[in-house]
Amino acid sequence: MTGYLYEKDLRQMKYNILTSTKHDEAVRAIARRLGMSNAKLRMVMIRRFDMSLLENLESRWQMGQQHADNDSDLVAKDLGCELFTRFVPLVDPRVMQTICNETRAMTGNESSLDEAIARGKARVREAILS
Repeated sequence: MTGYLYEKDLRQMKYNILTSTKHDEAVRAIARRLGMSNAKLRMVMIRRFDMSLLENLESRWQMGQQHADNDSDLVAKDLGCELFTRFVPLVDPRVMQTICNETRAMTGNESSLDEAIARGKARVREAILS
């Protein structure tokens, strides 16, 4: 045997997982929360996630909604600081921490909370797509 079993292109299998009924609902909910298209989010997930993470995506999403960012930090909750780094790891934790800290700083300045969170969410989308 000259090749490894896992050298195969798994994109089609990953796509099949993401388009199954429960996983598709989770992908659509995550895309809505992030303000991006379903297709772009699927593309990112196929590129970054392994098969086991994709298989567990729906349950990770549900658990993240229940348990992530439950402290009193409104900025972290709205941006999904823990949700999108720990439960559905779409953003590197250091990058997300920087985004959260800068968004908190914007809320302390003259920016309104809604405007600062909108800018923070745009930066999260940017981090996910990069």
